[in-house]
Amino acid sequence: QTPRKLNTFFGVMVPTVLSMFSIVLFLRTFVVGHAGLLQALLMVVVAYTIISLTILSICAISTNGAIQGGGAYMISRSLGPEFGGSIGLMFFLAKLFACGGYVLGLVEAILDVFGLDPSPVSSGWRVLPQGYWYTVLYSSVILLLCLLVCLVGAHIYSRTAFVILLVVTASLLSIFISSVAVKPHNFVITHRGSGNQTLRYNASYTGFSATTLKNNLGGYSLDYSTNSVMSFATVFAVMFTSCTGIMAGANMSELKNPSVSIPKGTIIAVIYTFSVYVLLFIMISATCDTLLIQDYGFLQRINLWPPFVTIGIYCASLSAAMCAMIGASRILHALALDHLFLPLAPAAITSASGNPWVAVLFTWGLTQCVVFAGELNAIASLVTVFYLLAYAAVDLACLALEWASAPNFPTFQLFSWHTCLLGILSCLTMMFVINPVYSSGSIVLLLLLLLFLHYRSPTSSWGYISQALIFHQVRKYLLMLDVRKEHVKFWRPQVLLMVANPRSSCQLILFVNQLKKGGLYVLGHVQLGDLPVQQQYNFWLSLVDKLGVKAFVDLTLSPTVRQGTQHLLRITGLGMKPNMLILGFYDGCTPEDFFLQDTAFCDSSVGRGSEEEYNFGVDLPSLQAHFPPIRDVESPRWLTPEEYVGIISDAIKMNKSVCLGRYFFQLVGEDKDSKVDGSERIIDVWPLNLLQPGSRDYEDVCSLFLLQMACVLNMSSKWRHAKMRIFLNVGTGSSDQGWMANEETFRELLRKLRIRASIKIVPWDSVLQHHIPTAEPTQTLSEDFLSALNRMLKEHSSQATVRFLYLPEPPSHRSQSQLFLSQLEAVTNGLGPTLLIHGVTPVTYTDL
Repeated sequence: QTPRKLNTFFGVMVPTVLSMFSIVLFLRTFVVGHAGLLQALLMVVVAYTIISLTILSICAISTNGAIQGGGAYMISRSLGPEFGGSIGLMFFLAKLFACGGYVLGLVEAILDVFGLDPSPVSSGWRVLPQGYWYTVLYSSVILLLCLLVCLVGAHIYSRTAFVILLVVTASLLSIFISSVAVKPHNFVITHRGSGNQTLRYNASYTGFSATTLKNNLGGYSLDYSTNSVMSFATVFAVMFTSCTGIMAGANMSELKNPSVSIPKGTIIAVIYTFSVYVLLFIMISATCDTLLIQDYGFLQRINLWPPFVTIGIYCASLSAAMCAMIGASRILHALALDHLFLPLAPAAITSASGNPWVAVLFTWGLTQCVVFAGELNAIASLVTVFYLLAYAAVDLACLALEWASAPNFPTFQLFSWHTCLLGILSCLTMMFVINPVYSSGSIVLLLLLLLFLHYRSPTSSWGYISQALIFHQVRKYLLMLDVRKEHVKFWRPQVLLMVANPRSSCQLILFVNQLKKGGLYVLGHVQLGDLPVQQQYNFWLSLVDKLGVKAFVDLTLSPTVRQGTQHLLRITGLGMKPNMLILGFYDGCTPEDFFLQDTAFCDSSVGRGSEEEYNFGVDLPSLQAHFPPIRDVESPRWLTPEEYVGIISDAIKMNKSVCLGRYFFQLVGEDKDSKVDGSERIIDVWPLNLLQPGSRDYEDVCSLFLLQMACVLNMSSKWRHAKMRIFLNVGTGSSDQGWMANEETFRELLRKLRIRASIKIVPWDSVLQHHIPTAEPTQTLSEDFLSALNRMLKEHSSQATVRFLYLPEPPSHRSQSQLFLSQLEAVTNGLGPTLLIHGVTPVTYTDL
């Protein structure tokens, strides 16, 4: 842990003032020359308004919690890994380009004095050759000096920063004193034109003059360094480069009391620099004419002792370059520690004293690439765009915290969501005013980084602002969801699937995920006894993640499974309630252990998962150990047949539809990695109540419910191209000659319901001959009839992937529960994946 020893003055004010003065103060006062005094002052006001809005956000966040090294990145982390990582990288790029800009500015200043070529300044030792490659060479030497200082550590920079500030302040004072002390005089300025011709310009220093001030109020002209006509956007880009140092204090991780120092120091520094810029602009516009646009280093010409300004420029530029390099390396180090971008992993390495030397080397290497631009004005707009995007992101982080109604935020009184929103809008507007191409490119880059991090999905323990915002919005929309306005036209399955042990139920869980059609899907589990269930939620949620299903989890504690299921049917859901209960089938089959078959649950993926993601305290071995082994034949059942049938009856009484799933362990291709599109699959629907042959109604509520559920499955991704077949059972005897007319009526119904399916007519006289009708409401069906029924289903549906059968209403007497289950077992025996469905609510609607 780095010792925290810097106070407000040395830790925040000094680096912030130096970063905001930098090279621009001395070399780029051409803002007044090109834009005129009025527009120059407007630019200062606009620039400082934008940064002031961002400062309010920085103050609000820095008073809300401890800030480590990394400034804007650490702030944007509150938005979660996707936003935090992408904004952090953008802020790193901003610092990187700024560092290159400061170095190029310093080289420009050195060549103005020591360059061999004809230069505006006539005095000095002209020993340094000039040209593009020489500029790159000198920049590289200065960068190497910055690298050496940064490798030793940030403490050297903070010690020398105060001395540099004194030198810069002395230079400033000399400029203001010179404006009064120096007498008016004329200059001849030369520039190299096209074809090696030398251009000469007459310029004069008039001293304080109302005429000079009037002449300097407006107008844009040619920039001699880039040979292009300047505009508001290009001049503002250079002007705004000087306003990008406001986070120099927030980047410092060695502050004693960051929550006090950052707001106080940053606000004082901004007021001080604003005052200096305004006074300087007024002073030079009242004393200089053409000098302003023909010589960007004119402040040396009009100084009592020109080296004063030269020393000020060198110190300010070198200091700003070092500050940018240190800031960039700290952001890179913070990004590397969070494992967001794997190529940056080495940048997490630090020296014994805590200096991230690998991050410094990374930064130095990338800045070296930036200086190949060779011209400060060429990269000024890119630096500005990156900074504006980073500031907009800081404002966005605060806006999100405010909108999410984070408790105790903010403690800073001058902050409100209006300032955040205004800050974001002004930053984005100025980005596009400065350079629409760079702005669009940087936003696209930000979105690409965001998508990359989202799909790589690094789970973190930072706390997600997105979760807070989702909570806020979901609560609002749930309150707007009115059950009284529900309509059958928009019906969808809202499923509660009861799971005893996921080891044997995974295929059914995956199948129901396809069946839910964008509706509510809840995995319910009843814990018997008095063990608390709260600690189990993480295991079930990890299971949901592993299976890749879109489901909620609801657990309850109860003395019996039946009571627990009643609890869940009543209380599960908020705004949206389950309208359907799905149960696994009650039979004597020994279940298979799905955990042994699926690669997601195998040990080979343990190392990979634990390295790449934060698993909320549930690793694979503990997930495996939490769910008990599957039951064998001798194991006692949790549920008696009476209790199981009682659960079905309870659900129907509560107006919930019921589905029983059998043999779903045989279904393959439902997992999230499966490429199945359903073209090889067949869905069979038997809409007649086969266990009550007396009923001939194909259009009762339950039959239509069956058809709708099959249709819903047919629309899901893994069943979209499946073939759907509907079987109509008809007796060919004299008593049932109207079946052809019935078939036509049924086809018309399917057309109205927009269900695409082929209709198969199945004569079932051979089955009916085993059926002996009785007057009793719950009749005993003969074994011959049940076997014949089973044979008929096997004969016609042996190729089907899944079958939908009509589930008759359960008996009202407990004593008949076993008989009811044995009849269902006999009919579905050996069929393959089958869903027995009893629908209780109308779900089809033929009108518009």
